[in-house]
Amino acid sequence: MKMVVAIFKPFKLDEVRDGLTALGIQGLTVSEVKGFGRQKGQTEIYRGAEYAVSFLPKVKIEVAIDDGLVERTVDAIRKAASTGKIGDGKIFVMPVEQAIRIRTGEAGVEAL
Repeated sequence: MKMVVAIFKPFKLDEVRDGLTALGIQGLTVSEVKGFGRQKGQTEIYRGAEYAVSFLPKVKIEVAIDDGLVERTVDAIRKAASTGKIGDGKIFVMPVEQAIRIRTGEAGVEAL
């Protein structure tokens, strides 16, 4: 099993969710986060004064999947979240040792 974590622009969330749903992925966790990468933030003008915004709003999704779905999941997220501009985000893939469904006690892939 793997945990796929993706951080991307908030307005792309529906497209990413639709892409994952098309693969048969039934659940994911979404968090609103802030951060920066190569963008180094941005400057905004408010009431005539320029302000530096060092953290940009992003969305982070986490989805636990079977090993066989990793490449298709990463491709679906990459295609759906891409704008072709700086700040599109990152995808991380990490191993998951165990998954347990609390309600039924199912473990492993069956718990996903």
